[in-house]
Amino acid sequence: MAGIWTVHGDGVRVGPGDVVAPGERLSWPRTIGIGAQHVVAMFGATFLVPLITGFPPSTTLFFSAIGTVLFLVITRNRLPSYLGSSFAFIAPIGAATASSGMSAALGGILVTGALLAVVGLVVHFAGARWIDVVMPPAVTGTIVALIGFNLAPEAWNNVQKGPVTSLVTIAAIVLVTVLFRGILGRLAILVGVLVGYLVAVLRGEVDFAPIGEAAWIGLPEFTTPTFEPALLGLFLPVVFVLIAENVGHVKSVAAMTGQNLDDVTGRALFADGLATTLAGAGGGSGTTTYAENIGVMAATRVYSTAAYAVAATTALVLSLSPKFGEVINTIPGGVLGGAATVLYGMIGVLGARIWVQNRVDFSDPVNLTTAAIALVVGIANYTWVAGDMEFQGIALGTAAAIGVYHVMRAVSRWRGTGAEPASPASVPGEDQRAR
Repeated sequence: MAGIWTVHGDGVRVGPGDVVAPGERLSWPRTIGIGAQHVVAMFGATFLVPLITGFPPSTTLFFSAIGTVLFLVITRNRLPSYLGSSFAFIAPIGAATASSGMSAALGGILVTGALLAVVGLVVHFAGARWIDVVMPPAVTGTIVALIGFNLAPEAWNNVQKGPVTSLVTIAAIVLVTVLFRGILGRLAILVGVLVGYLVAVLRGEVDFAPIGEAAWIGLPEFTTPTFEPALLGLFLPVVFVLIAENVGHVKSVAAMTGQNLDDVTGRALFADGLATTLAGAGGGSGTTTYAENIGVMAATRVYSTAAYAVAATTALVLSLSPKFGEVINTIPGGVLGGAATVLYGMIGVLGARIWVQNRVDFSDPVNLTTAAIALVVGIANYTWVAGDMEFQGIALGTAAAIGVYHVMRAVSRWRGTGAEPASPASVPGEDQRAR
């Protein structure tokens, strides 16, 4: 392993304005310490998905570790990333599990991963320009937003299992976010879960019996997927979200390191697709590149893929302890509901951030109408049954966002109406235009 990365400087210090590049590393003790930080950073969000969906946490951790190693290999150590659980899968997993069981949900995850891998191959050989054409920021932001807000009822269901504990969890997350800087502030979700868990223990909401019965060492629980064509429509929209997340991750790391990583985009998509496919094949949650770990890199200025190799190794070891998995399983619904309230809202607002960062013009009736229709369809969870196929809010909202945008854009160009403002309310006032 030592020959894969060159040592940055003296291996101890990172000078002012310097960054430790993906192909570099600090001394191994420091690299191991930073790798441990990455494990902590991904921990809270990665485990929330299996806990909410009823999947085995250890299995999800196992496949996230394997997926991260594959990601580093396929991207040739050029793109630092940890592949944690994707929240975009929560709604389709929940619907699929409720109707046909966990194995059917795994089939949907596997197909999603396979499609993402195919997209990665296309991007690698044909370029990523077509992604921007099919999914401009107005569409991408809408899809991400509607997925987050569609999950709001799920958060409420968990909150009802322990309202007081949920409130304490939310309060802890809020306070940690504004009270602390650096890595601790970035881990507000994890700290909030720990505080909520402590309160749940004091309130007698935690059952420790399964922990004592579990073995210290053992393989995770694996499950074979089954395929229900009627459920696949629930999972297809997730592909668009994973594309957006991976492309955004590549651009973020490129901006922070000063390296041009456009040629790695296809590899990143393929790697995440392969990791998600493997997770679906064995019982884990679908994966995605993790923004939480970008925060660790920004705080430390260490972008070394060696730290991610350490993180993946640590996660793999933890996944092979059934006792550790049972500890995670004891987290009560009230704590999950509090954390989910914040996280689902953040996912929705991340969609709005995509609009803001890309300066989406909502005085343009195409952008305004696209977002308006798709968000209501997704949030209200519209449902359409066609034969044996059932399409719910996220799938229909995604289809509406892409379809409405491109149909309206084509017609407006044909008719020359694209420059007309959407409504008086969406146009800046006289005083704003004067500026």
